[in-house]
Amino acid sequence: MELERILHRSGFGTRRACRALIRHGRVTVNGEACDNPFADVDTADLVFTVDGQPWPYRETATLMLHKPAGYECSRKPQHHPSILTLLPAPLRERDVQPIGRLDEETTGLLLITDDGKLNHALSSPKRKVAKVYLATTRYPVDAAQIETLLAGVVLHDDPQPVRAAAAEVTADGRLRLTITEGKYHQVKRMVAAAGNRVEALHRVALGDLTLPADLQPGAWRWLDAADLAKLGCPS
Repeated sequence: MELERILHRSGFGTRRACRALIRHGRVTVNGEACDNPFADVDTADLVFTVDGQPWPYRETATLMLHKPAGYECSRKPQHHPSILTLLPAPLRERDVQPIGRLDEETTGLLLITDDGKLNHALSSPKRKVAKVYLATTRYPVDAAQIETLLAGVVLHDDPQPVRAAAAEVTADGRLRLTITEGKYHQVKRMVAAAGNRVEALHRVALGDLTLPADLQPGAWRWLDAADLAKLGCPS
């Protein structure tokens, strides 16, 4: 693929802007300087740099982010900064979108992509992708509340009971809750219906993909083939 096209598809601006970056010597390919915008470059395992910053080539951009509190999962936020402001400009230029949403105060694992098919697949209610949360509650969670969550609670906008796929109290006293739907504020509403209140909420896993312990709040990393396999998706 032409180097100019690689940069353009990676979010580094218009074709003309990418051509200028290359001709001004600001781009290297696999460690070697390249000032020819039309050089044919093998994209397999390609890592190029722009102004010294390494950037792997990705046909589609899919990543995980450790969402901190105080950010909205929207390109057009209303009251808080967009979660997308935590990403570098090339990713924002690619029009990446969060897969599902966490409200502004909920923290933890968030997937972001420009792959529409993947977004649809993971957001579809038919897939029933497990979402695992740790909830800090106002009152200690007791056995009766666990039983209620597993048996199902009725939310005001759905006459059918909504059941937790799994529920338990962790060693530190938090509620570990697994759901397979994605209703609005579902965990908070389920806990309220069971007679308690969520004071803080943190998502730790999607499917078999867990938030890495070393990924700090506000930080992100690319998803690889092994990560996608944990989500039940092809690489």
